[in-house]
Amino acid sequence: MKKMNDKIIIVDDEKEIADLLELYLTNDGFSVSKAFNAKDALDLVESENFDLMILDIMLEDMDGFSVCKKIREKHYFPIIMLTSRIDSNDKILGLTMGADDYITKPFNPLEVIARVKTQLRRSQKYNKTEKIQDNETYDIRGLLIDKKSHKCFLYDKQIQLTPIEFEIIWYLCKNQGKVVSSEELFENIWKEKYLDNNNTVMAHIGRIRDKMNDSGRNPKFIKTVWGVGYEIE
Repeated sequence: MKKMNDKIIIVDDEKEIADLLELYLTNDGFSVSKAFNAKDALDLVESENFDLMILDIMLEDMDGFSVCKKIREKHYFPIIMLTSRIDSNDKILGLTMGADDYITKPFNPLEVIARVKTQLRRSQKYNKTEKIQDNETYDIRGLLIDKKSHKCFLYDKQIQLTPIEFEIIWYLCKNQGKVVSSEELFENIWKEKYLDNNNTVMAHIGRIRDKMNDSGRNPKFIKTVWGVGYEIE
């Protein structure tokens, strides 16, 4: 649910696109800031608090992938990437750098608004403290995940996860011992229909493993069952 005056930052060097998105977002009640290059965007992120970023990949002074990676060093608000390129490798790279969603140009502004609201709902749920059942904490061989605090620890060291990354690892822990398909993960977390060539889940699993320092050939925690899915044993 959108709270009053969620703050969105649009980063796009095409002024017409940034202005169009600003128009639709402000009409829907959002507070909008714009940056037309990477430097201004990074400066704004450090000086203001934002709830979500819409980030174009093709910027003049720094590509969007690098901007996303730099932001993820300190900030965990949702990032939706925009691009005119349809190469699936670009999508995988963006998600690996920490993006939460990916939209290709040309786009329907109403679709962008819908995706913004979806990401904000997920983020606000992630950051909300609420009463939960006793069984919503898991401790699996040094991997501790707590639904109430929305925190995850590995050997007592906190892992900084985005809301989607938390939901993925939570779902796998909740289904410990079961091989969960990419389709099941995608449809339960993204709430969208899964397509066979969708590499979104794989990219996020890879990023989670990197954060856990568990991305070798034989990961200790999130196992890949080839042709089937993923499992936490």
